[in-house]
Amino acid sequence: MTTTLRPTEPLQRAADGSRSRRYQVCVNSRPVGEIRLATSPSLGESVARITGLDIEEPDRRRGRGTVAALAAEEVARGWGCAQIEAAVPAAATAGLRLFEALGYVHRNRGMEKPLDATPPALPAGSVARPMSPAEYEDWYAYETEHYVRAWADRGVPEPTARAKARRDHENVLPRGLDTENMLFSVLEHEGTRVGTLWVALERDKAYVFDVESDAAHRGQGHGRTLMLLAEAQAVAAGKGVLGLNVFAGNVPAERLYESLGYRTTGYVLYKPLI
Repeated sequence: MTTTLRPTEPLQRAADGSRSRRYQVCVNSRPVGEIRLATSPSLGESVARITGLDIEEPDRRRGRGTVAALAAEEVARGWGCAQIEAAVPAAATAGLRLFEALGYVHRNRGMEKPLDATPPALPAGSVARPMSPAEYEDWYAYETEHYVRAWADRGVPEPTARAKARRDHENVLPRGLDTENMLFSVLEHEGTRVGTLWVALERDKAYVFDVESDAAHRGQGHGRTLMLLAEAQAVAAGKGVLGLNVFAGNVPAERLYESLGYRTTGYVLYKPLI
């Protein structure tokens, strides 16, 4: 049996320069599924991404998906990519096992929580206030460097991570602190600043872009309070879902979000193309 990929469309080029193409997965020229390969719009042409892999039920559990993924890696090498990602929905447990077996490493995962109509109350002594312009400038410099390090520590070359951070912030925060639908907050506990929060109000949900307790006040429950604040802000804005991203290896954050009722929606894994 020979498993191959057969293009089903011309190579696509998006306005941002990224490329993509869909392929049939074929066994002895018989179509048994499909796979979609693209380059990353955020990490650039050097990183490919498998955004869809589906094998029809009669041909599952026969190694078709494994061979198709390996063939996609060869296509990505031909595109000049040095790394490949796989985006896997949380429900696709078989797909997650497949990529793990092929040597892909977890990079990050998305999580979400449905919200009640009643905003949660903050613990006694904790209050939130808007971030001042001066605080924003200091926070922005720190958050940008922290964002770069998070990607660089997870397989992204530092120049690429810095370029991504610059593009992402320019796109998401075109007016800085005054960008519409962005909430920047400082959490205080008994009069002392203990952490910061950045929440975006999107069309159908809210999203936590950044949440962090100040270094001197970690391990005291303020991270949980900041997440309660995010939920309260989302509910006040009429949003029924709060989403976030957590990088692999950030075990305290993962445990916090899980304890608050957040559930994983999808994983991103990566692998160098040697």
